[in-house]
Amino acid sequence: MECDQKFTVIRRRHHCRACGRVLCSACCSERVCLEYMEFREGRVCIRCKSTIDRVQQESRVVAAAQPAARHQRARPPNPNNPMEYCSTVPPAQQATANAPPPTVMVPSVLKRTEAAAILKDAKGCKELAWKPESGKLPPLYQSGSAGASVKQSTPEETIVSMIRAERDLPWSFLINKNLMVVVKVFKLDCCVGRTCWIFTSHGLSTVGQEEVVVILESLPNEATLPKDVFFFYHHLFAEAAKGNFVTELGHTLFSTPFLDSKEHGGFLYLRPTFQCLHNVPCPPQPFLVAVLIQKWEAPWAKVFPLRLLLRLGAEFRYYPCPLVSVRHRKPVFFEVGHTIINLLADFRNFAYVLPTVHGMHIHMEEQQTSVLIPRNRFNQVLKAINNSNDHVLALGASFSREADSHLVCMQNEDGQYQTQAINIQNRPRRVTGASFIVFNGALKSASGVTAKSSIVEDGLMFQISSETMQTLRGSLRQMQDYKIECGPLGMAPDEVISIKWVEDDRSHNLGVRSVIDDKALDGVPSIRVHSATDYVGETKLIRWTEVYVIKVTESVCRSGSEPPDFSRLAEEVARGTCVALTPHLPLLAESERTRIGLRATVDRDTVGYEAGSNGEALPPACLNLLDSELVPVLHRYAAEVPDSPICLELLFHVIDR
Repeated sequence: MECDQKFTVIRRRHHCRACGRVLCSACCSERVCLEYMEFREGRVCIRCKSTIDRVQQESRVVAAAQPAARHQRARPPNPNNPMEYCSTVPPAQQATANAPPPTVMVPSVLKRTEAAAILKDAKGCKELAWKPESGKLPPLYQSGSAGASVKQSTPEETIVSMIRAERDLPWSFLINKNLMVVVKVFKLDCCVGRTCWIFTSHGLSTVGQEEVVVILESLPNEATLPKDVFFFYHHLFAEAAKGNFVTELGHTLFSTPFLDSKEHGGFLYLRPTFQCLHNVPCPPQPFLVAVLIQKWEAPWAKVFPLRLLLRLGAEFRYYPCPLVSVRHRKPVFFEVGHTIINLLADFRNFAYVLPTVHGMHIHMEEQQTSVLIPRNRFNQVLKAINNSNDHVLALGASFSREADSHLVCMQNEDGQYQTQAINIQNRPRRVTGASFIVFNGALKSASGVTAKSSIVEDGLMFQISSETMQTLRGSLRQMQDYKIECGPLGMAPDEVISIKWVEDDRSHNLGVRSVIDDKALDGVPSIRVHSATDYVGETKLIRWTEVYVIKVTESVCRSGSEPPDFSRLAEEVARGTCVALTPHLPLLAESERTRIGLRATVDRDTVGYEAGSNGEALPPACLNLLDSELVPVLHRYAAEVPDSPICLELLFHVIDR
């Protein structure tokens, strides 16, 4: 409408979110936060941006002249009178205004979108890099102001007061060019009943790390930002760039005081299950929540994190555990002392820990205990058997979503360990979960019983004969179900332990959706890619960060290993994709296609690929180059390995150099 350029497949149409006109990307390249969009950021044309800037300048002058009325909301301008959007204040007087920019509403003919804009990168701020220096804040912009791209310089106390304002949107702090942390203060009154700082990362995924949320309880009358959290995010990004990722039930420990206390030991990483996330601005799945732990709790984070997780749940009466980090609290564990885990893990040098079978669940019901082992975790069970002695076999379990209660290990002030249970509120206890199971093959035949069972701390111990132990080990090696009856010889059993091999564990990537077509990727295993080659353009680069294994041959599923050509195919597809897209990186970034997926399929009936971003296909110009690079690779694989159907989805990020 302004430059008279014809719209093509490459030169796309863009609506101005203020006036509603249809323009090219160059004429509609500005971004402001609009009141009718609840102060979310939207694309506007150059003319509307100029008008909004003038109105802001006038509002600054009025606010500076009338400090008492600075925070009062003015009457919105009349959309039928364009002059109400123009400033009558002389430019010289506008330039003297130093008040923070207020927001302004501009009418629109477009339907209001519900897309959250608080995690989008700030255009114009990408060149601002932050180096962690004591006492300094990273550059920031307010998501709720039209001056979002301008580095702010108000005092820290003023920033805190504005972040705490209920109607304002979160503020965003730029840790580096590709990492931003969104900050807001919310009162989580739905269930937690605490006022909290909420930090949400945006950009850790560009180095292969899941995004991380920190929910930190606000101290009374806290007037400064918890700046140590920014240092923590900076550390996470730097470590992930080296290939040191954090995962569920992983940990990060501190060697120096953190958040004004030497007792804060680090963070334990959790994946939300039954917890409420109302009012928490979460990033797209998958993401982790980092919970602050004390130094006395750090050994348990290393050796047996599930015990620590559930103990925190009992402490705060929140099932299975809270997501809120509480500063300066009393630790839930003290000196390790006498615990059965001392026999199963190394607390001195941390050379070995209790072997955990991911996805294995232990369910306790009336006179029945079920040990459910996923078939795709056979290798983990086999490793635990080979590393154990002939008389004792111990296996750690995972948290079960099917259980409505769970055993918890408590340590009293005398250092003694006791057993309690926590459960989901207002739900009767039907299935109780346990954290580990120990089979002890030292039961004598003269005892007069077939087997004995007992609850030990937050796990179970079964005493069985040496013959039963050998039979049990043989059944596990053959992936066969096994049953143990407890009670006096020749009588009905008091309890039955059933060891069952069940369907494959598919608890990973829950809630994750494909960027190609929004297809659910629940249960699809994925592999993070480290040290992949970055393909660099003039101002952007493209990086391969992850591969989802949607389909592999049956032999691969059962053995748990990869065929020789699995990684080679993924690498060749990734290389071809990067080579094809590198010339178009500015176009992709401008159209906000910064997360790109490519799904390659080689089957008896299908050989091809799909590529897209934000649920839409890539522009034809990109697809033409992808055809040239990928079609020969896929057909060559199909000819070399005709009986190995495979489907991989690769994830790429377009980021700043």
